Amino acid sequence: NTCPPMATSRKGFAVSFCLCIMVAGSAAYLNPLRVPALFGGAKLANFNPILRPAAMKLRSTQPSVIPMKMSAATAAPEKFEFQAEVSRVMDIIIHSLYSEKDVFLRELVSNAADACDKKRFLSLTEQKGNDDALEIRIQPDKVAKTLTIIDSGVGMTKDELIKNLGRIAQSGTKQFAELLKSKASGSNDVNLIGQFGVGFYSGFLVADKITVVTKGFEEGAKAHRWESEAGSGFSITEVEPDEIPGFSGTKITLSLREDAEEYLDDKKIKTLVSRYSEFVNVPIRIWTTKTEYEQVPDEEANKKLKEGEAPKTKSVPKITQDWALQNTQKPLWMRPPSQVTEEQYDEFYKSTFKAWDKPLAHTHFSLEGQIEFRALLFVPTSLPFELGNNMFDENARNIRLYVKRVFINDKFQELCPRWLKFVKGVVDSEDLPLNVGREILQKSSVLRVVRRRIERKCIDMFGNLKKQGGDKWSTFQSTFGKYLKVGIIEDAENRQDIAPLVQFATSAPGVNHTSFDSYVERMKPDQKYIYYLPGESRYQCEVSAAMEKVRDSGYEVLYCTEPLDEMTFMELRNYKGKELVDLSKDEVKGLDDLEGVKAKKEEAKQALDKVVKFVSSTLGPKKVSSVEVSTLLRDRCCRVF
Repeated sequence: NTCPPMATSRKGFAVSFCLCIMVAGSAAYLNPLRVPALFGGAKLANFNPILRPAAMKLRSTQPSVIPMKMSAATAAPEKFEFQAEVSRVMDIIIHSLYSEKDVFLRELVSNAADACDKKRFLSLTEQKGNDDALEIRIQPDKVAKTLTIIDSGVGMTKDELIKNLGRIAQSGTKQFAELLKSKASGSNDVNLIGQFGVGFYSGFLVADKITVVTKGFEEGAKAHRWESEAGSGFSITEVEPDEIPGFSGTKITLSLREDAEEYLDDKKIKTLVSRYSEFVNVPIRIWTTKTEYEQVPDEEANKKLKEGEAPKTKSVPKITQDWALQNTQKPLWMRPPSQVTEEQYDEFYKSTFKAWDKPLAHTHFSLEGQIEFRALLFVPTSLPFELGNNMFDENARNIRLYVKRVFINDKFQELCPRWLKFVKGVVDSEDLPLNVGREILQKSSVLRVVRRRIERKCIDMFGNLKKQGGDKWSTFQSTFGKYLKVGIIEDAENRQDIAPLVQFATSAPGVNHTSFDSYVERMKPDQKYIYYLPGESRYQCEVSAAMEKVRDSGYEVLYCTEPLDEMTFMELRNYKGKELVDLSKDEVKGLDDLEGVKAKKEEAKQALDKVVKFVSSTLGPKKVSSVEVSTLLRDRCCRVF
């Protein structure tokens, strides 16, 4: 039999297609599920991007012709190889022994929460997907030995699956692998994963196989299944859209290893969610098994029941399963500071910023009035990894901006100045628009208020650390002191407020580093200026001929031994009315401009005039540009510049 050709086109392609199936006495041909297999279903599925099965209408003049409808279930999986760097990272993750594997759930729940935040934003700005309730569901299955994390977030398209789960977009993968290997013989810290943006792959810490079913945030979006077994590559298959209920979402199923079956216990999952994700701004529901006891008639006992006696009952266990809401707390920054414990601040910092260290300090504040916002800022204990190579790395996402609890972005450089790049925090504004962009921020008066408030609160927070002193202040100075000096150089408005916080090496006996305030307290009664001396090291400063100028007076000198020190003094110029003076200059205020010194210098010029001329003529203009008499020297006969 024959059937007319059918033509359909998509994106400029035209395809003619004719299919006739003869009934030849075999019932197999009448089974539509067998047709793809008989005629090479995998090959026919390759036409799926061009021929839409729903639009395929085969016409036949014979009643025996059975139209074939291609469905997502018949599509063959496409095989892909991981990018080399991904394979390397996952090999280390999978085959290394870690003392703590719990971090995988924090990473996956955090990703799910980000997807929900993004969907909340897009549903408000694009007016679609509004009917979906944003939530995260975690379901352990002891029979199948799987743990499933489901979110109703933004989901992913096929291209996004390949891009996001097939390669690592962020830089630093090589450093991550090397750092992880270097810890192989010592105490491994799996929390390093969070620093490199490879949190999804932490699922392989507990799973031999990961399956991801997802549907992107598009009208009529298709659903796809991503599968990988222990990082051996991955496959993507189109599946029925109804596998993901609602407009969009993602379902991640971990096939747990034998040594990770503890994560099939809902009590264990609850503990981890409370520890890592208590403050996630999305409801997290856990499939929970409960045992309740109910009273039922005791039939055996009631057989011997005497007349007038009350019927006897017994307790019978009843097992029920249901979704239990786990995170009932508000976002931490929305709560009054008096209701938050130090432990809660620490856990919020670790879970939000993928950190493994405890913060040195934090400040939790709000501003109410014409402009309203809340903020929670932290000072890390150690330098964030992303700032290790570049102290002003633009990809370092230190401040997360929310608008009315909706996450907007963490890339805005305008929220805080460069010298506060190391500070981590959350800012939640009530006044910025949801579709805020960099151009809007740059022109926003709200931003200027928020930025000034952040600067002020950070300076106060650093000041409190200084008052506490001890190891915390020493750690802060050694780790972030250079950022404060950048603040003096670049931030003219706050320069004098930052100055009391910086420290420099000093010539004072028994003191290694000192602040301006401590220097001023030790100044001599007749001393009017603060003296500093540039040098490559403390030793070079100590043996410098310039130090001979203050030997008689006993004035203290600050050594500029760090790269930013001299520029800091040049920009600051004075501190609390006292001018900063460079001791290495020929004419030094407070030393060389005194009347007695000037007269002595003139006498020396006259007495040594012949010596000066002799040395100048003997060496000649090719060797020296000038020879002068100086009052700088005490024990040395000359100084060469």
